[in-house]
Amino acid sequence: MKGVSIIGATGSIGRQTLDIIAHHTDKLKVVGLTAGRDVEALTELALRWRPKLVAFSDPEAAKECKGKLSCPVLSEIEGLTEVASHPEADIVVIAIPTAKALLPTIAALRAGKRVALATKEVLVAGGHIVLQQLKKGGELLPIDSEHSALFQCLQGEDVSRVDKLILTASGGPFRTKSLDELKRVTVEEALAHPTWKMGAKVTVDSATLMNKGLEIIEARWLFGVSPERIEVVIHPQSIIHSLVEFVDGSVKAQLSLPDMRLPIQYALLYPERHPCPIQRLDLTKIGTLTFEPPDETRFPCLRLAKLAAQVGGTMPAVMNAADEIAVNAFLQRQIGFMEIPAIIEAVMERHRLIPNPDLDTVWEVDEWARGIAAELIRKFAAS
Repeated sequence: MKGVSIIGATGSIGRQTLDIIAHHTDKLKVVGLTAGRDVEALTELALRWRPKLVAFSDPEAAKECKGKLSCPVLSEIEGLTEVASHPEADIVVIAIPTAKALLPTIAALRAGKRVALATKEVLVAGGHIVLQQLKKGGELLPIDSEHSALFQCLQGEDVSRVDKLILTASGGPFRTKSLDELKRVTVEEALAHPTWKMGAKVTVDSATLMNKGLEIIEARWLFGVSPERIEVVIHPQSIIHSLVEFVDGSVKAQLSLPDMRLPIQYALLYPERHPCPIQRLDLTKIGTLTFEPPDETRFPCLRLAKLAAQVGGTMPAVMNAADEIAVNAFLQRQIGFMEIPAIIEAVMERHRLIPNPDLDTVWEVDEWARGIAAELIRKFAAS
């Protein structure tokens, strides 16, 4: 029986993780749960799953929840790190969509846990820091469908014999729209993903293709492959989740219907495979699988992320922070869709690179980038 703590239990990944636990109660149990500020949702989950402790990022939410639960209710980043490092937790699912997830990730690794990572921003902002901690103990497994696919394809393989990694992308809701049409898209259109059900920020990142750029940086740290050897291909059916091409020309791929519960279960129960509560793939019903190259003119976020990956140092953290602020401004209808990459690029251009940042430096440039992005957004809104 493995204990599981979920950092971000009320979100899409958190709830699907709980669904997997519900199907494997002989193997998995809940130890800790966290949320941002949704008191009602986390209280409901805690009453059902009876965790040892819960935590909220928002201290006011924690105050409101106290008295409703018999277990300890903690708050802020210290509370999240305590949930992540609880002695009874063997596995920690990281599923909060900000770079702040870096701290509970490091806390879990330092405590020798298996980290099942769904938050791209952790490795984007501080991949080298996570790898340094990983060398001292703990285990890191990806939950992203693309990186889980790569991880599965690489089982039993020598990474030095990999020629390139190929990440697939659905193309999002605007795959066929022209540049002029992209300038007029609405928030509602951006949130209408054709394949996956995700949180708002991740869904917008999918629409801009920023999520693929973040995944390039993430894959670089997970698998030790240089960014130049990681490619993106548009695959609208979302059946092939990623591919590995080896030096002899052989290509391995992982296929399944798009359902995040499969990579979640793989990370929780690895190296074992067990029945998973998902619909099975029938290729005769799918019929056709298609592929096309991404268009970095219409989707410049992918180009910017590739640049950040190549430059390295603090640039990925700066890009990621600017993206978070710009996407939030778009969701608040303060800027247009194509102003998201414009804001990110302007922040990146202003940044003076720091080659080998420590954790404090990562936080400093993160805050700096957020401030510059907010300043630029105010100027865009005013004009």
